[in-house]
Amino acid sequence: MSLRKKDCNMAKRELTARYLFFIAGLFVNAFGISLIIKANLGSSPISSLPYTLSLNFPVTLGQFTLLLNAALIAGQIWLLKRDFRKEQFLQIPVAILFSFFIDCSMALLGGFTPAGYASQILSLITGCAILGLGVSMEVIANVVMLSGEAFVKAITLRTGKEFGITKIGFDTTLALLACAASLMIAGSIEGVREGTIIAALIVGLFARFFNRRLGFVNKMITFAPNKTPIQPYEDNCNHRTDRN
Repeated sequence: MSLRKKDCNMAKRELTARYLFFIAGLFVNAFGISLIIKANLGSSPISSLPYTLSLNFPVTLGQFTLLLNAALIAGQIWLLKRDFRKEQFLQIPVAILFSFFIDCSMALLGGFTPAGYASQILSLITGCAILGLGVSMEVIANVVMLSGEAFVKAITLRTGKEFGITKIGFDTTLALLACAASLMIAGSIEGVREGTIIAALIVGLFARFFNRRLGFVNKMITFAPNKTPIQPYEDNCNHRTDRN
């Protein structure tokens, strides 16, 4: 086997490993969101609007999450126009899978109801830790951005604002929209509570914690020696047959 073909095969193996790790992180992410919701102290900011709507309509949390992600992808296309690369359409199957994982996680936790405020807080913090782990796994996989983060990145590309500040504004906007929708539909605020604020404050801390501890995984799934990890949406292989 030629050196070029060997490198190509290693790159394919690495990309496969990264996608598998990403999918695992996607499920962990969904399970963390579901556990936060089951704590009954509010949802995470990104899920606040879908969760509030799911409380008032016969549509699942996963289905409303899919609708939100579809809107965010459409928003990216509008913001980026020709700069929206075709590879970014990978967000569509990812959004479908993520929504499915959310509904599966909610079903798995269907009988779980924390008794007492202390148990609710413990469940909330555990859910935030699991969500932080899922986020860290997705970052380490480095293949596809979820629609929420990709939409925020699109805004930063157009406005020049910092990602962190824009993300805070985005999460706050979703939480405010959830409050407004709940007041209009139910006449009271549902789905946004102290847990929403706590999740906004500590999920990132957990993600950074796991990023530092899971660095070895990135080395394990980087098959090609002395090469930087594959970047999102990038295929380093030339699929022509090597005749050397």
